[in-house]
Amino acid sequence: MPRKDLTKLLFKRRLVWAVLLVLAAAAAIAVYGTAFATRAYLDQASSRGQTTLRLAVAVLRGQMSRYQSLPALIADHDDIKELLANPADEGLRTRANVYLKEINGLLASSDIYVIMPGGETIAASNYDGPASFVGENFNYRPYYQDAIKGEQGRFFALGTTSLKRGYYFSAPVTVGGRISGVVVFKVDIDAIEASWKGGDYEILVSDPEGIIFMTGRPEWLYAGLLPLTADRLARTETSRRYANATLRELPVTRSSFGDTHQLMTIASPGAAREYLVLDEPMPEAGWTVSVLLDTGSAHAQALTSVAAALLLLGLATLAGAIFLQRRARLAERMEMQASARAELEHRVEERTADLALVNRQLETEVTERRATEKQLRQTQSDLIQAGKLAALGQMSAALSHEFNQPLTAVKTYADNAAILIERNRIEEAKDNVSRISSLADRMASISRHLRNFARKPNEKLGAVALAGVVKDTLEIVAWRLKAAKATVAVDLGPTPPIVRGGSIRLQQVLVNLISNAADAIEGLADRSIELSARRKGGKIAITVRDHGPGIPAAIAERIFDPFFTTKGVGKGLGLGLSISYNIIKDFGGDLAVSNHPDGGAEFTITLDAARVPVREAAE
Repeated sequence: MPRKDLTKLLFKRRLVWAVLLVLAAAAAIAVYGTAFATRAYLDQASSRGQTTLRLAVAVLRGQMSRYQSLPALIADHDDIKELLANPADEGLRTRANVYLKEINGLLASSDIYVIMPGGETIAASNYDGPASFVGENFNYRPYYQDAIKGEQGRFFALGTTSLKRGYYFSAPVTVGGRISGVVVFKVDIDAIEASWKGGDYEILVSDPEGIIFMTGRPEWLYAGLLPLTADRLARTETSRRYANATLRELPVTRSSFGDTHQLMTIASPGAAREYLVLDEPMPEAGWTVSVLLDTGSAHAQALTSVAAALLLLGLATLAGAIFLQRRARLAERMEMQASARAELEHRVEERTADLALVNRQLETEVTERRATEKQLRQTQSDLIQAGKLAALGQMSAALSHEFNQPLTAVKTYADNAAILIERNRIEEAKDNVSRISSLADRMASISRHLRNFARKPNEKLGAVALAGVVKDTLEIVAWRLKAAKATVAVDLGPTPPIVRGGSIRLQQVLVNLISNAADAIEGLADRSIELSARRKGGKIAITVRDHGPGIPAAIAERIFDPFFTTKGVGKGLGLGLSISYNIIKDFGGDLAVSNHPDGGAEFTITLDAARVPVREAAE
């Protein structure tokens, strides 16, 4: 089997085992994780419920302990004893009624009343109310039965007269060593019950028969948590604990979660809710206090935790799958790379010979190109020299005239000097000789400028005084200006600038520009040329402007091209401006042309400004 197919087979087997392991882990989390998380959240709920239960029991016991000793104190009062000794005395009854009403108001109890042996009430704090207890017989109440026996009585019930729930405390009244009656305290529980509403739990109190008589849920009141058997109903009816209230069984289904948590499901119209049940008995009152906590939040939290665990498992599985897939791809890629490397090495071997041949051909081409570039540079130099020689050719006729005039004058002055010497007029002869020397200096100066202009430049770039270059240039083009009857106005500013370049080649550029300007204005009314120089930051702008017709827009872009000319046949090669443009570029500057707003062409040379060398400045 090929290695590649073997790798794929191993990967598929590992993937199948990984899927099976993930499914088993997911099933374990779903089953055992749900039970574990539910138990944990029920434990938390039970811990909170125990705190609530202890608090509720403490409140109830505090309320009971507050009033349990008061009946005995009132039973020991002289007015009460005297009333029970003389129950027919209306004055004593009135005084007892007023006293009980005052005490009831001070103690904030529900009712206080006094019962004769036999169960008849002869004095009460509500004697003047619409539901007065006076005249009522309560001998069926357990609190009366306990107290008439000489014991402390306690009982919770719904009042048969007031129809209000309350907790009853009773104590016997002893006069002359015998029990003459009973004092009863009734305490209202509505305030305690109201404090239980609004929480995330339910608090309820049930009697020994399992009937709920205190709860924050009114619909559960007087409902039985236990089956209402005939015995339970008979005992409740005997004490008339709930007067005429309708008793019913609460639809309850009990269950448990493990061995620690008791659950209760209570059905209601349209729904059923499960509660965690926590109980604590109050044997001194015969009650059972219960706290019910809805298990919905615990189940929801458990499901959320399981879902989070499954999500983490899924993410881990996804990460593992990605990792395995990347490893498989990496192995496959490495195999492909090995195959590609072998193929590449084979191709490299094949190409190496071709590249060696190509390299040899390239070396030959580079050698030929270098020779061509050297020849091109020589050709450019020859073209520059040809341009200058062409300019010298144009100058020849005028230069001949320039030399003929001083030569004729020299001959005349020489002849005159000979005659003057013969006549012994030595001083006049010296003057003629001096004139001959001056004319010879002039011809030498013209010859020197022409020689410098004509020779090939081999100078390095450096600081060039523009004033000297302009002076030499004007001497060279004097013949052309004279022929064109043109004038040059020079304005180099208060301090003639110094530029970076070569003096001979810069002179050649200026000769070319001024000569072209003279050609442009020849025969016109305004034959003036303006040459100016100004500093602009670190640059020097040299401008040559004529008052001719300007540069047509159609040729402005081609004016610096080699062999491009607008002059007639035999009047130029079309190299002057091209050579001038390249010279200025060699200086690191720029040569541009434009039409002046007031007319005429304007050529602008831009060069770097240079500092005067220290030695030259000292000279």
